[in-house]
Amino acid sequence: MKKIFITLLLILQTMFVFPFISGAADFSFAINQYAGIDGQGKEKKDINFDYQANFIPGFSHYFNDSCEIFLSAGIMLGWEEKFKWVPELLRAEFSWHKNNLGIRVGRINYADPIGIIASGLFDGMSFSYTSMIGTISLGAWYTGLLYKKTANISMNSRDYNSYVTPFDYNDFKNTYFASRRLLASFDWEHPSIGNFMRLKAAVTAQVDLSPKNEEKYHSQYFTFKAVIPIKLFDFEFGGSVGLAQKKGAADAKPDNKETGVSLLGNFGVLCRLPSVYNSYISLTGSYLSGKMDNLMVFKPLSNKSYGNILKIKLLGISLLSLDYTAQFIPAIGFGVGASLFIRNDLDTFKAYPVNAENNEGNFLGTEFYTRLVWSPFTDLQFNLGGGIFLPALGNAAAPKEKPLWLAEISINFALY
Repeated sequence: MKKIFITLLLILQTMFVFPFISGAADFSFAINQYAGIDGQGKEKKDINFDYQANFIPGFSHYFNDSCEIFLSAGIMLGWEEKFKWVPELLRAEFSWHKNNLGIRVGRINYADPIGIIASGLFDGMSFSYTSMIGTISLGAWYTGLLYKKTANISMNSRDYNSYVTPFDYNDFKNTYFASRRLLASFDWEHPSIGNFMRLKAAVTAQVDLSPKNEEKYHSQYFTFKAVIPIKLFDFEFGGSVGLAQKKGAADAKPDNKETGVSLLGNFGVLCRLPSVYNSYISLTGSYLSGKMDNLMVFKPLSNKSYGNILKIKLLGISLLSLDYTAQFIPAIGFGVGASLFIRNDLDTFKAYPVNAENNEGNFLGTEFYTRLVWSPFTDLQFNLGGGIFLPALGNAAAPKEKPLWLAEISINFALY
């Protein structure tokens, strides 16, 4: 009964709170379904099946030329070892734009210039101003009302334990919400400096709002990104310097504090191929510092997973990817790529394919992945993908460590 009540509350909040104010609204409905099977080897005990379906109703409305409201909620049904059912309030945004000024309030999207430190939905507000020197924006958000699996916050052991604890309707308060943090950012963006370069920069900070008697982790980030288009190429590079302050629990030793510096680097080269197809090839790379003599582990707030097959957090990891994408006809697209994962130190990352017997190498291995996209109609899309991760192409795993394979399909339908 509690499950039904919570789900209906979110849907009613999305669909009916504002229509009586706004009059006619544009309603939408989307269904996203995913099914995947993965494993290590051919034995049945090593094979896992995952299914997930998201039902997303929403509506938007323009009050006038300056004001807009958008609301959406979601119900996730899935199977991963057992059945799960999770409701979620998604984007819920009121925006106002007049001349060069803009205000956004509610559950809104934010992403730092590189998209690794903080990205996704956050509760709060932002202001923006556009002038000859670029667009300046200032925002502040709170994370403690987000669904923890969407927020992806795991900056310390307390965050991680909360994240992996299964959601339980009987303990909704303690098992549903993400860790409580305050995120603030000052961003600047210029679309074309000298008709040559696009620049973005940001000063971002997050403050741990956990109770006084618990361990805290505060951090600040100074980030920039540049994009230089030259004929058929787009060159982009960026980086971030992170500062962190770790404070132990109230009952810990007084000197149980740690302050340090961490580094993030990011680059990409995209080449639009001169062919009859809409195709391009790209080379991208990311570096997040690990435990070193003068550096701390670079910890983003939104600790998303990377890799189509390996799906690991980029903590103390470097990632190098080469991808080819082509659209043969408007309805069919194709992509194939390879990604190499490298440990920057031997202590931060110790999950698969690393094991207790062999923890000496830095190269985790390489994954190969291919995807076929078919969109017979504008509102309907099929994605079929699969690939394999090979620890044998690295030196961090034991010689007999099995490769990890994946086959998956997703179906996306949207009605506006």
